[in-house]
Amino acid sequence: MIYLTLFFSFFQIGLFSFGGGYAAMPLIQHQVTELHSWLTVKEFSDLVTISQMTPGPIAINAATFVGTKIAGPLGAAAATIGCVFPSCVIVTIIAYFYMKYRHLDMLQKILDTLRPAVIALIAAAGLTIIGTAFFGKASFSSFDQINPSMVLLFGISLFLMVKKKMNPITVMVLAGVLRVAQGMLIL
Repeated sequence: MIYLTLFFSFFQIGLFSFGGGYAAMPLIQHQVTELHSWLTVKEFSDLVTISQMTPGPIAINAATFVGTKIAGPLGAAAATIGCVFPSCVIVTIIAYFYMKYRHLDMLQKILDTLRPAVIALIAAAGLTIIGTAFFGKASFSSFDQINPSMVLLFGISLFLMVKKKMNPITVMVLAGVLRVAQGMLIL
Protein backbone atom coordinates (compact mmCIF):
# COMPACT_ATOMS: atom_id res chain seq x y z
CA MET A 1 0.00 0.00 0.00
CA ILE A 2 2.87 2.40 0.79
CA TYR A 3 4.17 1.95 -2.76
CA LEU A 4 0.86 3.16 -4.21
CA THR A 5 0.81 6.07 -1.77
CA LEU A 6 4.34 7.06 -2.79
CA PHE A 7 3.49 6.64 -6.47
CA PHE A 8 0.32 8.75 -6.32
CA SER A 9 1.85 11.42 -4.08
CA PHE A 10 4.71 11.97 -6.49
CA PHE A 11 2.39 11.50 -9.46
CA GLN A 12 0.50 14.59 -8.22
CA ILE A 13 3.78 16.46 -7.85
CA GLY A 14 4.84 15.48 -11.36
CA LEU A 15 1.43 16.38 -12.74
CA PHE A 16 1.21 19.87 -11.23
CA SER A 17 4.82 21.06 -10.98
CA PHE A 18 5.19 23.27 -14.01
CA GLY A 19 8.45 25.16 -14.32
CA GLY A 20 10.96 22.58 -13.19
CA GLY A 21 12.25 21.23 -9.92
CA TYR A 22 12.31 24.46 -7.94
CA ALA A 23 8.71 25.12 -8.80
CA ALA A 24 7.91 21.65 -7.46
CA MET A 25 9.44 22.33 -4.04
CA PRO A 26 6.24 23.72 -2.42
CA LEU A 27 4.29 20.74 -3.76
CA ILE A 28 6.89 18.26 -2.52
CA GLN A 29 7.02 19.98 0.85
CA HIS A 30 3.23 19.83 1.18
CA GLN A 31 3.13 16.11 0.33
CA VAL A 32 6.09 14.93 2.42
CA THR A 33 5.95 17.21 5.48
CA GLU A 34 2.32 18.26 5.87
CA LEU A 35 0.09 15.68 4.22
CA HIS A 36 1.94 12.43 4.99
CA SER A 37 4.49 13.56 7.64
CA TRP A 38 7.19 11.46 6.02
CA LEU A 39 9.80 14.16 6.76
CA THR A 40 10.15 16.99 9.24
CA VAL A 41 10.74 20.51 7.93
CA LYS A 42 14.44 20.17 8.84
CA GLU A 43 14.65 16.84 7.02
CA PHE A 44 12.97 18.50 4.04
CA SER A 45 15.61 21.22 4.08
CA ASP A 46 18.27 18.50 4.14
CA LEU A 47 16.47 16.80 1.26
CA VAL A 48 16.70 19.99 -0.81
CA THR A 49 20.40 20.25 -0.04
CA ILE A 50 21.06 16.62 -0.95
CA SER A 51 18.95 16.95 -4.10
CA GLN A 52 21.03 19.97 -5.10
CA MET A 53 24.31 18.16 -4.61
CA THR A 54 23.42 15.08 -6.66
CA PRO A 55 23.20 15.06 -10.43
CA GLY A 56 19.78 15.10 -12.04
CA PRO A 57 16.53 17.00 -11.66
CA ILE A 58 15.74 18.08 -8.11
CA ALA A 59 12.18 16.69 -8.09
CA ILE A 60 13.35 13.25 -9.22
CA ASN A 61 16.19 13.25 -6.68
CA ALA A 62 13.69 14.24 -3.98
CA ALA A 63 11.29 11.46 -5.03
CA THR A 64 14.09 8.91 -4.94
CA PHE A 65 15.29 10.15 -1.53
CA VAL A 66 11.83 10.11 0.05
CA GLY A 67 10.92 6.76 -1.51
CA THR A 68 14.15 5.20 -0.21
CA LYS A 69 13.63 6.62 3.29
CA ILE A 70 10.02 5.45 3.48
CA ALA A 71 10.07 2.07 1.71
CA GLY A 72 13.58 1.24 0.51
CA PRO A 73 14.56 0.64 -3.14
CA LEU A 74 11.04 -0.33 -4.26
CA GLY A 75 9.69 2.82 -2.62
CA ALA A 76 12.34 4.84 -4.46
CA ALA A 77 11.26 3.25 -7.75
CA ALA A 78 7.55 3.88 -7.05
CA ALA A 79 8.09 7.54 -6.08
CA THR A 80 10.46 8.23 -8.97
CA ILE A 81 8.20 6.62 -11.57
CA GLY A 82 5.25 8.50 -10.11
CA CYS A 83 7.15 11.78 -10.44
CA VAL A 84 8.34 11.15 -14.00
CA PHE A 85 5.30 9.51 -15.60
CA PRO A 86 3.01 12.57 -15.86
CA SER A 87 5.83 14.66 -17.32
CA CYS A 88 6.55 12.08 -20.02
CA VAL A 89 2.91 12.00 -21.08
CA ILE A 90 2.38 15.77 -20.84
CA VAL A 91 5.60 16.65 -22.69
CA THR A 92 4.77 14.22 -25.48
CA ILE A 93 1.32 15.75 -25.94
CA ILE A 94 2.58 19.34 -25.65
CA ALA A 95 5.43 18.70 -28.08
CA TYR A 96 2.98 17.39 -30.64
CA PHE A 97 0.67 20.40 -30.34
CA TYR A 98 3.51 22.90 -30.02
CA MET A 99 5.11 21.68 -33.24
CA LYS A 100 1.75 21.84 -34.97
CA TYR A 101 0.59 25.25 -33.63
CA ARG A 102 3.78 27.06 -32.52
CA HIS A 103 3.09 30.07 -34.72
CA LEU A 104 -0.23 30.96 -33.07
CA ASP A 105 -0.21 34.13 -30.97
CA MET A 106 -2.63 32.63 -28.45
CA LEU A 107 -0.17 29.84 -27.62
CA GLN A 108 2.59 32.37 -27.00
CA LYS A 109 0.26 34.40 -24.75
CA ILE A 110 -0.59 31.29 -22.70
CA LEU A 111 3.11 30.53 -22.21
CA ASP A 112 3.77 34.15 -21.22
CA THR A 113 0.96 33.93 -18.65
CA LEU A 114 2.48 30.88 -16.94
CA ARG A 115 5.86 32.54 -16.26
CA PRO A 116 4.80 34.70 -13.25
CA ALA A 117 3.16 31.70 -11.56
CA VAL A 118 6.34 29.66 -11.98
CA ILE A 119 8.41 32.49 -10.52
CA ALA A 120 6.05 32.67 -7.52
CA LEU A 121 6.43 28.92 -6.91
CA ILE A 122 10.22 29.17 -7.04
CA ALA A 123 10.18 32.18 -4.68
CA ALA A 124 7.93 30.33 -2.20
CA ALA A 125 10.34 27.38 -2.14
CA GLY A 126 13.28 29.72 -1.65
CA LEU A 127 11.60 31.54 1.23
CA THR A 128 10.80 28.22 2.92
CA ILE A 129 14.43 27.16 2.71
CA ILE A 130 15.64 30.56 3.95
CA GLY A 131 13.21 30.42 6.87
CA THR A 132 14.46 26.95 7.80
CA ALA A 133 18.11 28.00 7.55
CA PHE A 134 17.74 31.30 9.40
CA PHE A 135 15.10 30.42 12.02
CA GLY A 136 15.20 26.62 12.23
CA LYS A 137 11.64 26.35 10.87
CA ALA A 138 9.88 27.15 7.62
CA SER A 139 8.06 30.23 8.92
CA PHE A 140 9.71 33.56 9.57
CA SER A 141 9.44 34.23 13.26
CA SER A 142 10.80 37.09 15.36
CA PHE A 143 14.28 38.33 14.55
CA ASP A 144 15.58 37.49 18.04
CA GLN A 145 15.42 33.80 17.03
CA ILE A 146 17.52 34.28 13.89
CA ASN A 147 20.73 32.29 13.52
CA PRO A 148 23.39 34.94 12.72
CA SER A 149 25.97 32.41 11.53
CA MET A 150 23.56 31.07 8.93
CA VAL A 151 22.75 34.59 7.74
CA LEU A 152 26.49 35.30 7.45
CA LEU A 153 27.05 32.04 5.56
CA PHE A 154 24.16 32.92 3.23
CA GLY A 155 25.64 36.37 2.61
CA ILE A 156 29.10 34.99 1.89
CA SER A 157 27.68 32.36 -0.47
CA LEU A 158 25.54 34.93 -2.29
CA PHE A 159 28.51 37.29 -2.62
CA LEU A 160 30.76 34.54 -4.00
CA MET A 161 28.21 33.43 -6.58
CA VAL A 162 26.90 36.84 -7.69
CA LYS A 163 29.92 39.13 -7.43
CA LYS A 164 32.80 36.69 -7.82
CA LYS A 165 30.95 34.40 -10.28
CA MET A 166 32.19 31.37 -8.35
CA ASN A 167 30.96 27.92 -9.36
CA PRO A 168 27.90 26.93 -7.25
CA ILE A 169 29.41 23.53 -6.47
CA THR A 170 32.54 25.20 -5.11
CA VAL A 171 30.39 27.54 -3.03
CA MET A 172 28.39 24.59 -1.61
CA VAL A 173 31.59 22.73 -0.67
CA LEU A 174 33.06 25.88 0.87
CA ALA A 175 29.84 26.53 2.83
CA GLY A 176 29.90 22.95 4.11
CA VAL A 177 33.53 23.28 5.18
CA LEU A 178 32.81 26.60 6.93
CA ARG A 179 29.81 25.10 8.74
CA VAL A 180 31.84 22.08 9.90
CA ALA A 181 34.67 24.38 11.03
CA GLN A 182 32.18 26.52 12.94
CA GLY A 183 30.74 23.40 14.60
CA MET A 184 34.23 22.29 15.64
CA LEU A 185 34.99 25.72 17.12
CA ILE A 186 31.82 25.63 19.22
CA LEU A 187 32.72 22.26 20.74
